[in-house]
Amino acid sequence: MDNELLYKIALTKIPNIGNVHAKSLMQVFKEPSQIFKASKFHLEKIEGIGSVRANSIKTFKDFDVCKKELEFIQKHAIDALFFTEEKYPKRLLNCYDSPILLYFKGSSNLNASKIISIVGTRSNSEYGKQICEKFIADLKLKDAIIVSGLAYGIDTIAHRTALNSNNETIGILAHGLDRIYPSANKPLAKEMILNGGLLTEFMSGTNPDKQNFPNRNRITAGICDVLVVIETSKKGGSLITAELANDYNKDVFAFPGKVTDLKSEGCNKLIQLNKAHLITHANDLLEMMQWNEVQSNVKKRSPQLFNDFNESELEILEFFKQKTDWQIDELCMQSKMSNSKIAGVLLSLEMNGIINSLPGKIYRYLY
Repeated sequence: MDNELLYKIALTKIPNIGNVHAKSLMQVFKEPSQIFKASKFHLEKIEGIGSVRANSIKTFKDFDVCKKELEFIQKHAIDALFFTEEKYPKRLLNCYDSPILLYFKGSSNLNASKIISIVGTRSNSEYGKQICEKFIADLKLKDAIIVSGLAYGIDTIAHRTALNSNNETIGILAHGLDRIYPSANKPLAKEMILNGGLLTEFMSGTNPDKQNFPNRNRITAGICDVLVVIETSKKGGSLITAELANDYNKDVFAFPGKVTDLKSEGCNKLIQLNKAHLITHANDLLEMMQWNEVQSNVKKRSPQLFNDFNESELEILEFFKQKTDWQIDELCMQSKMSNSKIAGVLLSLEMNGIINSLPGKIYRYLY
């Protein structure tokens, strides 16, 4: 039995300790088990913890529930992804309230180069269905993962169309992996596990209760490069997701509808308030994100011709040998340099035509 994973699960169950406080604790301790073994005096001195939260940690006894969850994970071959691990979706690390632990059943790389979240009404019109199907079919991005919430309506259409277009698709759940809600989507969910996956922060046994959906929405907003809103009313839950995406500095797009159409009021409002870019076709998104460009217009020069890279530039270039695209926040986490120093190095490399900046604070190596 994985003892550290047991303590990771337990860390999510301590009363008064949320994701933000758990991350503060992990800045002090190397392993979750050390948190539970620390003295109350030591815990109280950690910024933001204090005596009440320290007492919650020291009096935590609910390890039997955590052991049961660990057995469920092992039995069903579920990936438990702690926020410090390599397979954890790095885009979520830019969100201050992101979950410290996620449960994933599937085959997708949660750090794929392009992730598009699609949200919309549960009671879509024929217009919304057509827009969703055409948008995904016209993307023609085989390396893009389509994310949605596995709900009725636009979510279901997005997942199904993605599978039909040979795109991987991930459903973000508001409950545990021991059930599917709505139950009518069980066959779809089984297909998605083989061609994408199901992701949740909730343990098995968790029902799809109303209060869980806002938490689900923040993962949908935070895990992507871009959020697309397809048909939603002015009070639809999709607006909450769009607001979260804006807060997380994600690119948000919305398809407009008739001003008399209640199901499009939300989309029209987002566009009117400049909280979403208006799009009418997949190519609009591809152009704005620069995803349809085979190569940059910047004249490329071989890096071997440069013998004057300084130590900081060489350090950052080593990261680009691992993968082509990096978010600046990822580099800040991986490097020991300060954020301002990294920003200066990236600017220098961009000016020399070595890298190119893309929307979403992403930098692409050009060789």
